[in-house]
Amino acid sequence: MPALGKWKFYVDTMFYRGDAILAVFEKEDGDYDVGLEIPGMANAPEIEVVRMEVDGNTINGAGKTDLLKGKEIPFSATFDGDTASGFIKIPFIGRIKLTNGVRVG
Repeated sequence: MPALGKWKFYVDTMFYRGDAILAVFEKEDGDYDVGLEIPGMANAPEIEVVRMEVDGNTINGAGKTDLLKGKEIPFSATFDGDTASGFIKIPFIGRIKLTNGVRVG
């Protein structure tokens, strides 16, 4: 998977404007997983990935958080060389674009 590593995206919402870091890594069993960091946001909720699939250079999946019990948070990211774009769809807020993605690690 060419997307392994850390990726920085710009996020622009009414609640947060700034960078978000998406980490894509391979687990011991050969499956992939992702993690999300939001620098400067002290109370960022932890998101657990509940399903994920890789389709070529695109990762699609969903997560969940204790803040939104019973709701899935769909996400998608497409990688092209050292650039990427995607979205995360948060219930009650809507679709948030992940733009200007660049590899940072």
